[in-house]
Formats: sequence, C-alpha cells, structure tokens
Amino acid sequence: MTVTGTEQITRTARQRPRGTHWIDDWRPEDPEFWGTVGKPIARRNLIWSIFAEHIGFSVWLLWSIVVVQMTAGADGSAAASGFALSATQALWLVAVPSGVGAFLRLPYTFAVPVFGGRNWTTVSALLLVIPCLLMAWAVTQPDIPFALLLLIAATAGFGGGNFASSMANISFFYPEKEKGWALGLNAAGGNIGVAVAQKVVPIVIVAGGGVALSRAGLFYVPFAVAAAVCAYLFMNNLSEAKADVKPVWQSLRHADTWVMSFLYIGTFGSFIGYSAAFPTLLKTVFDRGDIALAYAFLGALIGSIARPFGGWLSDRIGGARITAVAFIALAVGAAAGLWSVQAKNMPMFFVSFMLLFIATGVGNGSTYRMISKIFKVKGEDAGGGPETMVEMRRQAAGALGIISSVGAFGGFVVPLAYAWSKSQFGNIEPALRFYVALFIVMLAVTWYCYMRKGTRMAQAGV
Repeated sequence: MTVTGTEQITRTARQRPRGTHWIDDWRPEDPEFWGTVGKPIARRNLIWSIFAEHIGFSVWLLWSIVVVQMTAGADGSAAASGFALSATQALWLVAVPSGVGAFLRLPYTFAVPVFGGRNWTTVSALLLVIPCLLMAWAVTQPDIPFALLLLIAATAGFGGGNFASSMANISFFYPEKEKGWALGLNAAGGNIGVAVAQKVVPIVIVAGGGVALSRAGLFYVPFAVAAAVCAYLFMNNLSEAKADVKPVWQSLRHADTWVMSFLYIGTFGSFIGYSAAFPTLLKTVFDRGDIALAYAFLGALIGSIARPFGGWLSDRIGGARITAVAFIALAVGAAAGLWSVQAKNMPMFFVSFMLLFIATGVGNGSTYRMISKIFKVKGEDAGGGPETMVEMRRQAAGALGIISSVGAFGGFVVPLAYAWSKSQFGNIEPALRFYVALFIVMLAVTWYCYMRKGTRMAQAGV
C-alpha cells in the first residue's frame, strides 16, 4: 500500500514514545506539515494553555483587589472586613506575590524541558489551590500577624510562575511567522485573568450581603482543578522541547537576553505592577475605594486586550518600532499621571493610567515578538541549518523564561516605589517622576540596540 506524504506526516507527528501525549516529530516550519497536522494540534494546546494561564494570573493578583477591603479609611477606621491596613502594608501585600511570581519564573522555565509542557501545566495548575485555600483562611483572621499575612500572600506567586512555562511551551508549537500573534494571544488570555479577578471578586465577596473575603480564594479552587484536568486530558508534550536545560543556560550568554529583560521590566513589569497597585492607589491617594472596586479592572482589561495587537503589529511593522512607540506612550502617561496627582484630579488620574495600561499591553506583545526574531537572526548568522535553527528556537524559549522572570520583578518594584514615595513624601509624585525618566531611557536603549541605522538587528527588521 502506498503511503502519501500527508499520511506520513500525520503518522510521524503522532509518534509519542513516552506516552500517548508525547509528540516526537514536530516541524512547524514545514508548510505541508503545518497545514495538515500541525496547526490543529497547536491550536488545541494554545486554547488550554490560555485557560490554565488565565487562572494563574487571576490567583496571582487576587490580593490586589482583596486588600482594598482590608485597608483603613482616610480617618484610620477599620474596613468592613475588620482589617485596618495602612497604605504601606496594603502595597506590600500586592508587591510580594509579584516578586515571588517573578522569582518562580526561572524554575518554571526549566520545568518545561525537564517534565514536558503538558505535564508541567497540569502540576502548576494544581499548585494554585494552595494560595486560594490559605487566603480563604487568612482573611477571616483580622488579628493575624502582618508577617504571617505577608507570607500567605507570597504563595499567590505560584500563579505568576505559570506565565514563563506557558510561553516557553507555546513558542515551540508555532512557526516563526505566526509566533507574534500566538504568543500574544497566550499572554493576553493570561493577563486578562487580572481584569476578571478584579471585576468578579468584588461581586463575589459581597454576594448575599456583608463582606466575606474568604469567598475570593474559595471561588478559584474549582477553576484551578479544572485547568489541571483539562491540561492533563487535552495538551501535548513536544520532544523538541527535550529534557535538556543547556539551551536555557546558553541563552544567558547573549547580551540581547539582558537588554530585552531590561525593556520587559518597562512593559510587563509596569503592567503587572500597575495592575497590582492601581486599586490601592485609588483608595489611598483619592480615598475612592468605591471606584477601585467597581472600575479598577478596566486597566488590566484593556492592557490585556492590547497585547496580541502589539504582537500582530510587530509581525507587520517590526517589534522594535512598536516597542519604541509604547515607551513614548508610557512616558506621556506617567507625566499625565504626575500632573493629575498635583492637580488632585481623579478623572485625569484614571485616564492617564488607562493610557499606561494600553501602552504596556502593546509593548508586552512587541517585546515578546522581538525575542523570537532576534534569535532567528542569530541562527541565520550562525549558518541557518536545520539543527542550528532548532537549537536557536530552544535558546529563544529559554530566553523567554529568563526575560519574563526579570521583567516581572517590575511588578514587585512598582508597588514598593509607590509605598516608599507615599511614606517618605506623603504623595506618589516622586515615583511618577522616576517612571517618566525610566521610560525615556528605555526608549533610547530600544533605538540604540535595535533601530539604529547600520546595526544587524535593524537591517533584519527586528
């Protein structure tokens, strides 16, 4: 019996020597393979990866909205929950999960090549049950020592680690020409979990009257379990993402890995930091807890929606150009926020943060698109052979994890910068001035490294 080319591709793609969920041969750059077999498999893995990452982000930022109901009023009175946290304490509670999540992104990146993308997605989703149950208990104890409360909040960082493993895993499934859009969708689906949590949780905790903060944690337990079950049943492991952490270490030798880490602090670090701090800032700067609970979710929502469009635009115009535009918008947004605080203009403050969120979303998509393009160029310069390009894809996946980890530390620094500014100067103006200057520096770095005429990356259209 004659075997057609398509049948051979299908048979090869479905070889799973280490269990029914392993794929041994994966060639997304082969048009026939991609069109007949690869694309449906990649799409299925992307869908369930998005779901798991969405729940991870929701759990990661749960404290950002819960602390609004735990922060003391302008007169120092306790909140309806019985807690009376200061502005500094509240900002610490939203900063620490971000810092832990950033740190966990390093081991989570290594977990994909060691355990397999599908296997690790299952485990990482189950780990989310821990911070949910701990939160459900802690928020019912108004007299709990703040150090213990901070330790419990830190466990929400499990949700932050999911991003690195998810992005590294999905990067293997798609061909170079579609990575910007695919990674943008994967990231946006996760990022939007912040907005969903900030919108849904205020409704859940007051359902039926009164304030029951424990429901915030309990609400996400069944979703975390569902994400684990779906990953186990419907996702795949790729043998190309083999059990070899060497490419991750090799990615550290490239200067571009560290340059992009710095730029990602300005895009994703700002997104997660502003998402965590924005509700608390509305409560502590303008004493508008009602606005924080009802509308703070809009920032994370529009930032998440903007992310895939940043990747899509980068596929067509160039990642460096879109990143540069994002940093210009970030500087303008921070300057507008500074003016609004000085003028005590809450509507303008809200609008300026919406601009900041849009710019971070677009910049998140464009910087991630730049990473895969940079390593493709490096592979071409090294000879461009099939083995070389596969090796560079592995290094790019490792770099994605490293960069996402370093960038996420911005989510830890941003709330603490606001806490420091408010405690030392009584307002957040110094922090906003710093951000304006930082975004201008990042714009200059983007131009110098990737847009300056005559450089290899500029010629390649990075």
